[in-house]
Amino acid sequence: VQLQASGGGLVQAGGSLRLSCEVSGGTIGNMHMGWFRQAPGKERELVVVVHSSSTSTYYADSVKGRFAITRDNTKNMLYLQMNMLKPEDTAVYYCAADLPKSVMDTMVISTSPDEYDYWGQGTQVTVSS
Repeated sequence: VQLQASGGGLVQAGGSLRLSCEVSGGTIGNMHMGWFRQAPGKERELVVVVHSSSTSTYYADSVKGRFAITRDNTKNMLYLQMNMLKPEDTAVYYCAADLPKSVMDTMVISTSPDEYDYWGQGTQVTVSS
């Protein structure tokens, strides 16, 4: 399974960006998907994850109400709409996929990057003040 993230760039505070993640070699309808980010000198952190069925999502408190994750299973695509961007959102953003390996895995989405099996290469988002 390969993931290719795109859509990052430089934007002023208050602006918007839409990230895309193209998945190949697998069917995202079978996978939990997520976006994570890593700022310089910091650990990779959760942005948002979505269940394979799209019935549940989990957002980091810092992005609630500003970011929205969507998936198009027909196109094998994952998106992250980011609005009202802040300088503290500056980071490399990664899309990730978790292929459930058990019935329990199927039911529950993880918020830990350690549980995700496949990663895109990352796309830089820089928000200027």
